[in-house]
Amino acid sequence: MTSAPGSTTSPERASAAVGGAKGTVDFAMTMSPPELAAHLFGTGFEALRIDGARPLHTVPFTTFEHPDARRALERADVLITAWGAPRLSDADLDRAPRLRYLLYAGGQGAILLPESARERGIQVSNAGWLNAIPVAEFTVAMIVLANKRAFEANRMYRRRRARIDREIEFPRAGNRGKTVGVVGASRIGRIVIERLRGMDLNVQIYDPFLDAAEAARLGVTPLALDELMRSSDIVTLHPPLNTSTAGMITAELLALLPDGATLINTSRGAIIDQTALLDELRTGRIEAILDVTVPEVLPRDSELYTLPNVFLTPHISGSMGTEIRRLGEHVATELERIVLGQPLAFPEELP
Repeated sequence: MTSAPGSTTSPERASAAVGGAKGTVDFAMTMSPPELAAHLFGTGFEALRIDGARPLHTVPFTTFEHPDARRALERADVLITAWGAPRLSDADLDRAPRLRYLLYAGGQGAILLPESARERGIQVSNAGWLNAIPVAEFTVAMIVLANKRAFEANRMYRRRRARIDREIEFPRAGNRGKTVGVVGASRIGRIVIERLRGMDLNVQIYDPFLDAAEAARLGVTPLALDELMRSSDIVTLHPPLNTSTAGMITAELLALLPDGATLINTSRGAIIDQTALLDELRTGRIEAILDVTVPEVLPRDSELYTLPNVFLTPHISGSMGTEIRRLGEHVATELERIVLGQPLAFPEELP
């Protein structure tokens, strides 16, 4: 497993923070659907069979309103969660005097906790860095296929049902010498850059928080966003969604994309002005690979389902199938560290 940044929590404090005897912790689980736990930890939760870690129940809770869930919460030192988990209220934490750790098998666990969690001494760990890996792999695969004009070639072959002369039809296809613009030096953005190394590509980046020295270390060229849009064959979006990034890809920026360029979005649908994107796609001038949209599930009559220059997927770039077990193994590793009285390997800062 990749080495982790250190924590300021000492081993002594981590050991003392749990409610049971030293080296023994009781844990509860909450997620929805409950069957998700089998994908994360194995059908018999074998990944969580750790000496000194005691499960308080056998089926994950989907709510804290059930009496059995409340009883488990009262005794839990550790709460193991994943997507679909209910948020904890101050009243829930009042009923959980021993709770000191929340381990989240996803990107951000703090959103499940009220503001008082920090004062109560609750520590959080998430698996966001691991979930970034399949998103980056998906993105790199799409970059390679888009530069090869694979989606356009597929449409042409289905339509003609005859030999396609690729040199005549696709004289600019291929990855050699193409320019990829990465928007956002996030965990995913950085893994994408890393995976593109060794390919004969020019990689440039827009991130207002990335300094020149770090860009040089990553081996990318920093540009203003308008310059990046104007000069990239592929633009791939990886910023977090917040008040400053919502709608950041505007009609004006989309108009700067060169004819034949491809826009890839595996971040959040709201990063793009989707109405403006639809207007641009209707012209057939650019292509789009969209794993996320607004809303998350599009209306049945959305044009994005039928436009030929759109490759649309139902938010599959993140961990799915066999990749989910990787997240569960991360949680199990953090649980074992707690049992051993060690600090969390991947602590998440609480607001």
